[in-house]
Amino acid sequence: MNDSNGVSSLFSIRGKIALVTGGSRGIGLMIARGYVEAGATVYITSRTAEVCDAVAEELSTVGRCISLPNDLSTMEGVENLVREISEREEELHILVNNAGAAWGEPIETFPEEGFDKITDLNLKSLFFLTRELLPLLEKAASADDPARVINIGSIDGLRVPFVPNFSYAAAKAAVHHLTRMLAVHLGGRKITVNAVAPGFFPSKMTRHLLENYRETFEKACPLGRIGEPADMAGIAIFLASCAASYINGAVIPVDGGHSLKTEA
Repeated sequence: MNDSNGVSSLFSIRGKIALVTGGSRGIGLMIARGYVEAGATVYITSRTAEVCDAVAEELSTVGRCISLPNDLSTMEGVENLVREISEREEELHILVNNAGAAWGEPIETFPEEGFDKITDLNLKSLFFLTRELLPLLEKAASADDPARVINIGSIDGLRVPFVPNFSYAAAKAAVHHLTRMLAVHLGGRKITVNAVAPGFFPSKMTRHLLENYRETFEKACPLGRIGEPADMAGIAIFLASCAASYINGAVIPVDGGHSLKTEA
């Protein structure tokens, strides 16, 4: 950051270009909305075109948001997304790898599909999308203001959850370690890579758990509540701003301290 800009620009992402995968709902939407309101140009992608288009239209009432629907669980979807954004932009300042899914089932019946689907989307596509977008990220990067990759992990990748989501928890733990590996390998290219490990936030993925165990989760959290959209937007904006330009390879829990406790 240029010292002449002062503190007023320290947390600014105005004018930056961001891609948020899974940006049409849940945590991805919280981040996308925060980025748009902060003055960034935001591309969002999700598997359902109608929903993705509708969300982009809504967010465009307060800023600039573009819908690029794709199914990132396949390499074809990853390659198509890279092609579409490369046709529109010459550089990419921020990549938020948020697209994901969950699968919970007792160990006795947990199917192979439950591993393949979750690891393909939550882990494999994250790696290959990041790799394929390196040319755009490098064009946006500078020593004072690196390009940013922000991976969305989970507190289920930090400690053993009480629900039998074997492939999800394992994939998120792998995301955390892959974040560290990418941080080391891409630092020399002026690209930082960090991960956010959310606790419980309202989303389609957590709807069933919150409907049945919300009070349990709130009691287990030292702050006594679940996450709110501003909590997620705040950490995402911080990690994308000049204020975080020297943070690399971190896995940051955003859970009110939930992961520090053993209950729930």
